[in-house]
Amino acid sequence: MTEPPEPSDAAAQPAPGARTGCAETPGPTGPAGARSVAGRATAAGVIVSVLLILAIVLGSRLLENFDSALLPYAVATVFLAFGVAHRYTVWVSAPGARRLFNQGWRSFFSVANFRKAPTALPRMIATYLGFQKFLGARSHARWAAHQLIFWGCILAALITFPLTWGWFTFTSGTGSGPGYEMRIWGFKIIGFDSLDVLGWLMFHGLDIAAVLVIPGASYFLWRRMKDRGAITGQRFAYDLVPLIALVVISVTGLLLTFSSIVLHGGGYEFLAILHMVSVVFTLIYIPFGKFFHIVQRPAAVGMQLFKYTARQDREVFACRRCEEPIDTGPYVENLRGTMRDLSLDFDEWAEYCPRCKRVLRGSAYLSQVKKGFQ
Repeated sequence: MTEPPEPSDAAAQPAPGARTGCAETPGPTGPAGARSVAGRATAAGVIVSVLLILAIVLGSRLLENFDSALLPYAVATVFLAFGVAHRYTVWVSAPGARRLFNQGWRSFFSVANFRKAPTALPRMIATYLGFQKFLGARSHARWAAHQLIFWGCILAALITFPLTWGWFTFTSGTGSGPGYEMRIWGFKIIGFDSLDVLGWLMFHGLDIAAVLVIPGASYFLWRRMKDRGAITGQRFAYDLVPLIALVVISVTGLLLTFSSIVLHGGGYEFLAILHMVSVVFTLIYIPFGKFFHIVQRPAAVGMQLFKYTARQDREVFACRRCEEPIDTGPYVENLRGTMRDLSLDFDEWAEYCPRCKRVLRGSAYLSQVKKGFQ
């Protein structure tokens, strides 16, 4: 083990539990703070829900294009909007998330960052959000399965939400096709024949999404039943329910198509209700379960941009003890600021690499704790 620092360096080393003398910025703690955050979160949820309702009414041309059969789905999206806005507000009220959020937007709107690296943000959006290359470093199979789920859900959302809200409609001049017009907000976008390739893709987009999601979700279900590491820390409601919900939605959606084409509508009503219940449950579940990371992930792109631009400036912070690089200087300072916000009085430990932290803790134990038993 490397020898502990000499006593002469004590002024430069943070003693365990010692206060650093840094100004503290208290976070929203205590009953009053919790009520304040809850109030802001509720207000944000109400505002976003009202805005969505207005968007549905106006986008469907005062409900002229709104399909009343899709009302349960539309109501579920309103609850989804409230839940996402409420939880997001609570999340960004925490000191760590608030700093990440602010630094991310600051980097996003920074003209200096754009001049230094004009292609950095598009590349990060593509690699970090779209293709999630960081998952490939862990496992190619997990990356492939996640990509299937991601793009399947994106395709399903792009079709389902506009249809549910009455923004997206298919109309036929004859009432039964085969010629159709696709309209968005009442304006004609394209005309197509339902019997050609484009028409088949238009009417079976959700089936394609289901075919993508089922193998991806099934892989993760299989892994969570077989992998010891996954089994040890998993929770049924948090880890398994989302995957089961995706499979149920996808399978019931494919069965609806099977019923209409092969069974000539046999069992369609039961399948439609089962599909609707599974979709509504999943939409309401999103803000309160594992799916919420879908909403959180874009905020992390800003932090990645923040770290990337700091590296471009060669602002690498070295460990105060061994002088090995830790991370960028702005990132270390951001971490120290978060620790001060949380009233953690050892924020200077962020300036040491993990190995040196272990050495210093061991030295403190030998010199201050074990010494009392000698």
